[in-house]
Amino acid sequence: MKFLTSSALSFLRGESESRRRNLRLLLRFIVILVIVVAIFSVLFHVIMAWEGQQHSWLTGVYWSLTVMSTLGFGDITFHSDLGRIFSIIVLLTGVVFLLVLLPFTLIEFFYAPWVESRAKRAIRERVSPDVEGHVILLNYDPVSAALIEKLERHGNDYALLASEQEECIRLTDLGVNAYWGDPRQPDTYERLRLQHAGMVALTGNDFENSRLAFTIRSFREDIPIIASAESKSSRDVIRLSGANKTFQLPSLVGEALARRSHGGKSITHKVAQFEDLFIAEAVANTPELEGKTLAEANLRASAGVNVIGLWERGEFLIARPQSTINRNTVLLLAGSETQLETFDRLYRKSDETQSLIIVIGAGRVGAAVCRTLESENANYRVVDRSPHLLKPFGDKGVRGDASSFEVLQEAGIIDARTVVITSHDDDLEVYLTIFCRKLRPDIQIICRATQPETISELHRAGADIVLSYASMGANILSNYFKHSDVLMVAEGLNIFKVQAPPDLQGKTLLEENLVLNTGCNVIAMIADQGMQAPPNPHTPITEGTELILISDADSEARFFSRYNPKKKSSPTNRAET
Repeated sequence: MKFLTSSALSFLRGESESRRRNLRLLLRFIVILVIVVAIFSVLFHVIMAWEGQQHSWLTGVYWSLTVMSTLGFGDITFHSDLGRIFSIIVLLTGVVFLLVLLPFTLIEFFYAPWVESRAKRAIRERVSPDVEGHVILLNYDPVSAALIEKLERHGNDYALLASEQEECIRLTDLGVNAYWGDPRQPDTYERLRLQHAGMVALTGNDFENSRLAFTIRSFREDIPIIASAESKSSRDVIRLSGANKTFQLPSLVGEALARRSHGGKSITHKVAQFEDLFIAEAVANTPELEGKTLAEANLRASAGVNVIGLWERGEFLIARPQSTINRNTVLLLAGSETQLETFDRLYRKSDETQSLIIVIGAGRVGAAVCRTLESENANYRVVDRSPHLLKPFGDKGVRGDASSFEVLQEAGIIDARTVVITSHDDDLEVYLTIFCRKLRPDIQIICRATQPETISELHRAGADIVLSYASMGANILSNYFKHSDVLMVAEGLNIFKVQAPPDLQGKTLLEENLVLNTGCNVIAMIADQGMQAPPNPHTPITEGTELILISDADSEARFFSRYNPKKKSSPTNRAET
């Protein structure tokens, strides 16, 4: 009914001559069909009366329609040859009208115009004239999808260009702000308001990104263009083509995975910096920390670092004195560079570089993991089915299927401390995570997820740390665009700096209790006297004080909804990805 109603409305709203002609033809066919059914109904009564049978007029219409539609229930039949000849004529007429002409007429004059009308309503070709400072995206993939989610969360405009009409309609149905056009034509970028855009993001393949960067740069010289690249040589070519910044996402993800599995000379991994304050991650896999509470470990007294929170299988927990440090718990620390060095010196194992690390997959991400481990003289093995991919790693490569116990046993799974899974297939990532967790319940498992929705599934499967390919790429693009003051320190966890809003001025952190009200935790305050890290909960917040907070996306949204402060952008803010 909804389909018929919308279709009828599309006809009634049509103003073009072709639509009016289609409607006239459709109505003419329906009138002819009604007349034919009426004639057959009358002849049905005449022949039935000649045979001595009596039926109602409704029965005549019923018999005509059942015969014309070839249903032929057989409850009403003629007994004479004349009646049977008449039945054949009605049957053949029905085949022509109902099985041939009617479907063709409905498709040609009813359904096709409705589809065309719907497509025209769904396909947009021009950005609204009042939109400025927006992001132009030229590909739809996991990275751009994650970026769109970030942009919408912060209230930023964007326009995604789709070169195919069907793709544009599909994306529009998904709620994406998609526009149709040819990326090679100048008028396409004029309709996307390139002259008023804030950034262009390119996330396609290297050849496509190079061509698009060159094309866009020829239309506007000062537009910021950031592009992904798969290799170092491609980065240089894309930058020469016109991109302001390029990044090798596979290498960045691989390096981040390696640092979380090994750490090299340091078990702390710096992820952000605000002036002299560093934010770092550290895997607590030392006997001095395992099984203790934060109060018992007393890292503030021993190393001077402040524990902000703990990661347990993908769940971030605010640090509390009674929080327990388990094997492979990831500590989120805040402190100066000297304090982090002290933490390393106290808790880094002497045989850290000798612990075996197994890397599953020797593709772009896996190769980046191995290169990082190699530079730190780590003890590792890499497993892959392709001898070509394993060739650069010499005797450290193990050829075979990682889902085979014999292959993993050859790689050293029984004695390994960590396994890093770098497959680009999320289903395979989940499978291998379950397999490795069953083989070694105590091993540290680090995964790479392509789709953000796979992250929670990998944690449930047994992964200790999961890095999202899409989220990391989107975070790089988002930071470059407008939110350089918002740093993603881990999957789904951000650190951001704001000026203290008026509602907080004159109050203390203890009085306001931001953790309870918003879910955000203040890790430092910057006032005229300098930085307090951690902040004194009894110190009143004065005008001009800057707060450094840590939260997930939902808590960040609650904070800005409750206090409506201004984000503070600073050239000293940086993310080490």
